[in-house]
Amino acid sequence: MENTKGLRENKKLRTRRQLAATALELFLERGFDAVSVADVAAAAEVSKPTLFRYFPSKEDLVLDRFADHQDEAARIVRDRAAGQTPLAAVRAHFLAALAERDPITGLCDHPNVLAFEGLLYSTASLESRLAHYTAREVELLAAVLEAEAVDPLTARLAAGYLVAARQELGRENWRRIDAGRSADEAHPAAVADAERAFVLLAGGLDRALPARRA
Repeated sequence: MENTKGLRENKKLRTRRQLAATALELFLERGFDAVSVADVAAAAEVSKPTLFRYFPSKEDLVLDRFADHQDEAARIVRDRAAGQTPLAAVRAHFLAALAERDPITGLCDHPNVLAFEGLLYSTASLESRLAHYTAREVELLAAVLEAEAVDPLTARLAAGYLVAARQELGRENWRRIDAGRSADEAHPAAVADAERAFVLLAGGLDRALPARRA
C-alpha cells in the first residue's frame, strides 16, 4: 500500500513538472498574456480541470518554483549557528548564494534563468501574484522568530524587512544582468549592495532579535 502511494505521488509530481514546463515554454514563446490556460492544457494533453487541480491560477504555472523557496529564510534562521543573529545568518547565506551564482539571488546569467526572470518582471499579473508567495515566506520566518520568544509584531516586522531585502537585492542583480553584464562582472557590485542592505538593517534588528543560544 505504501509503495502504491509513493508511486502515485511520484506520478503527480511528474505531471506537475510537465505542466509547469509546458506552460513556461509557451509563455516564453508567445508571451504570458497571449497564452490561455486552455492552450497550456491542450499542449500538455490534459483537461482544464486537471490543470487547475495542480495549479490554482495561470500565474502559479510560472511561480510555483518559488514555493520551493518559501521556507528558505525560515530554515536559515532556525538552523543558524550558536551565537549568530537571524540577520547575520541571512546575510551569510545570501553572500554564499551570490558566490554560487544561485538564480534566486538574481546573479545568474544562464539564458534560461534570464528568460524566466524577464518574463516575471515584465508581466504585471505575475508580479502581483508573487506577493502571495512573499506573504507566505514572511509568515514562516515570523513563526520561527516567535518561537524564540520574539514578540509577534517585532517578528512580523523583522521577517518583512529580511524578506524584502533579499527580494530587492535579487531584482537589482537581475537588472545588471539584463543590462548586459555577466554574473562574474556584476558580482562585486552585488556583494557591495548586499553588505550595504544588511548594514542598514543591522543597527535595529541585531538589537531587537536574539542570537541563537548555545
